[in-house]
Amino acid sequence: MDDPTLNPSPPSAVLPHHQTTLARTSMLPWGLFLLALAAVVFLGWKLLQPEDIGDPLTTSLVAFEKQDKLTVFSAELAPVVSSDDSRLFGLVNSKQVAVIPARVDYTINLAAIGRERLSWNAQTQTLGVKLPPLTVSRPNLDEARAQYLRDGIWISREAQDKLTRDNTKLAEGQAIAQAGNPVLMNLARQSAKEAISQNLSIPLQVAGYTKAKVVVTFD
Repeated sequence: MDDPTLNPSPPSAVLPHHQTTLARTSMLPWGLFLLALAAVVFLGWKLLQPEDIGDPLTTSLVAFEKQDKLTVFSAELAPVVSSDDSRLFGLVNSKQVAVIPARVDYTINLAAIGRERLSWNAQTQTLGVKLPPLTVSRPNLDEARAQYLRDGIWISREAQDKLTRDNTKLAEGQAIAQAGNPVLMNLARQSAKEAISQNLSIPLQVAGYTKAKVVVTFD
């Protein structure tokens, strides 16, 4: 019978496992290096690529959505009106002259401004905005500050109330006519352009368009 000590097992049986372990150990630093290199390349690409700062038209529309209506101008008017009253078959006549302060507001309906009213020039970073016509509010008459001058030998309570109602109606109509004066309308349009330009310039700058300009026109 052979002595096992005289015929030891050949070392070749454990050699492949040992070589594999050495190979894996030697490749580990290279794998970590390649992984780190890939991470550096990815981060560098993210830093150097052009930043997507969003659509300027969408940014502008979001700014409009925050306000449904924008008051851009207000005018204080002072209509001067007069009315007459006759009673007892023309035997009793009276007259009243009134100065009634009135206020009108000029507004822009921001809800009516959609993407079709906006344009963007990427080369010059210019945002074009086309506004709908101004809306003039109904005059707000301040009858508490009204001044009246009455003329008549005898003015009854009923006659005085009628004179006041007639003058109020006349003052409202006159205020509406005065509010449409071309001078006031031009002032309101200029104020609207400045207000819209300021309201849109800030969101655009925050979004990354630091050199953005806003050009506002009307229908």
